[in-house]
Amino acid sequence: MADQRKFIELRIRRQEAPDKPFYWEEFRIPYRPGMNVIACLMEIQRNPVNAEGKRTTPVVWDSNCLEEVCGACSMVINGKARQACSALVDNLTQPIVLEPLKSFPLVRDLMVDRSRMFEALKRVKAWIPIDGTHDLGPGPRQSPADQEWMYKLSECMTCGCCMEACPNYNEKTDFIGPAPISQVRLFNAHPTGKMHAHERLEALMGPGGIMECGSAQNCVRACPKGIPLTTSIAEIQRQLTVYAVKKMFMQ
Repeated sequence: MADQRKFIELRIRRQEAPDKPFYWEEFRIPYRPGMNVIACLMEIQRNPVNAEGKRTTPVVWDSNCLEEVCGACSMVINGKARQACSALVDNLTQPIVLEPLKSFPLVRDLMVDRSRMFEALKRVKAWIPIDGTHDLGPGPRQSPADQEWMYKLSECMTCGCCMEACPNYNEKTDFIGPAPISQVRLFNAHPTGKMHAHERLEALMGPGGIMECGSAQNCVRACPKGIPLTTSIAEIQRQLTVYAVKKMFMQ
């Protein structure tokens, strides 16, 4: 049976700038089967007319890959932080309520600044250093078992959904957040990355480090990729304990 719906109703929280008051604006756009939230926002962009029939400004949001890889289109959809590109209209109750992530500085409307996450990755040195650009030959071998669980951690797209769900991560705290901690586990397990494991652990021992985690476990439920963030946090806590003990006896 063909879908009988003709319109999609959206209620969007809008704000022209961080220092401006927010307001709600409603839209009714033509329904097409298989639409996602991004398609709805693009329809509003094409014809910015609200539900009252008044001309308005296009809604501002962020997106890139449109296939749940880049993490740019994170927003709160019907009360849950998720990716707009993978949020299908047919699976959402209406009106579809769209809000920006609240754990990051607002830019405008549904767009936020996630720079804090990328700075956190720099802080924990979430990369594998190489010695120059010349050919170093094949890298160290890894077992299929290690490759399997490490690949899951590598799926992190820095979307910020876990940060949004974390009660300890907000503008009033320095907590680094679950995503960077999980990346520390990934790169500390890499045969080459192990050489700098102590530097990553040192970064997590200071203010805003892993001790700020309150073990709410909201992050693992919010992750759109199903990354075992709480397992990573527990493993890094173990590594930090071992490192701290060794460091104490080496002094």
